[in-house]
Amino acid sequence: MMNSLLGGRYLLGQMIGTGGMADVYIAQDQRLSREVAIKILRSDLAKDPAFVSRFRKEAKAAAGLNHPGIVAVYDSGEEPAPYIVMELVSGHTLRELIHQGERLPLNRALEITEGILAGLEYSHERQIVHRDIKPANVMITDNGDVKVMDFGIARAMDDLGATLTSTWNVVGTAQYLSPEQAVGEPADSRSDIYSTGCLLFELLTGEPPFTGETPVSIAYQHASSTAPLVRTLKSDLPEGIEIVLAVALSKKPEDRYQSAQAMFDDIAKVRAGEEVTTKIATEPFMTRRRAIIFGGSFFAAIALSITGLLMSGGGANSGPMVPNVVGL
Repeated sequence: MMNSLLGGRYLLGQMIGTGGMADVYIAQDQRLSREVAIKILRSDLAKDPAFVSRFRKEAKAAAGLNHPGIVAVYDSGEEPAPYIVMELVSGHTLRELIHQGERLPLNRALEITEGILAGLEYSHERQIVHRDIKPANVMITDNGDVKVMDFGIARAMDDLGATLTSTWNVVGTAQYLSPEQAVGEPADSRSDIYSTGCLLFELLTGEPPFTGETPVSIAYQHASSTAPLVRTLKSDLPEGIEIVLAVALSKKPEDRYQSAQAMFDDIAKVRAGEEVTTKIATEPFMTRRRAIIFGGSFFAAIALSITGLLMSGGGANSGPMVPNVVGL
């Protein structure tokens, strides 16, 4: 693939990342004389006409997002496989920083979360929901700025009905699923709020709110269990951040922050030492009737996932080991 010329314009260089959905290459834009990143979809996804159609539409929508907190999408194409051309960001993913064992000071963790929320507020205002907020999809530049990436691919995968199929062997993604995604229901902007809450919880405690040995066990907890109060794990955190996380991680979307800006504003209050007055929902989420409904929905979603996984051939990969810096 190296030294290939895509679209008569982009000269591919070395692979800089890989994942279950795509490989990422550095490339030279021959027309504008600049370096870019090119994400080329996995061959099995490239053969799915429904996915390619959705990917084409969503790549175009993502290209319309122009915000300093979002990795810019410049172009897209379909030969030799569907690809998107993105801004080349010098830095590290939040996932890499977490895996290096770096523990962030409270203020920096909140600052990073504010950066994510600022990008989400901008995209949500334009009716674009990310659906896959996680550390692997957040870049921290060499200057310390925050950039969210992978809007188009996340939406295309979601509409393909592959939420659990794509995470069957990827525990890291399941750790940030919203309850509605875990049971196969539609995701909206409040799903991004929940996932951002999971990410912030991990930045503050070193662990996401729910863990397990398999994606299924983690997803089930998202759908049925209440997240632990963060100060039971880190007692030195301010009360306000416990409120922020309790609201963001509410099981029912209507009990969460209704916008990224609302969560941003409460985090700003915590950073300023001000009181957070947002109310936490007190109504029990898991009544007996709801438990039956959720259990049925959850296991139906798993059955569909297994079917999708078998049809896709299991997603086995071969080739050289390359750092997974692009999430799925």
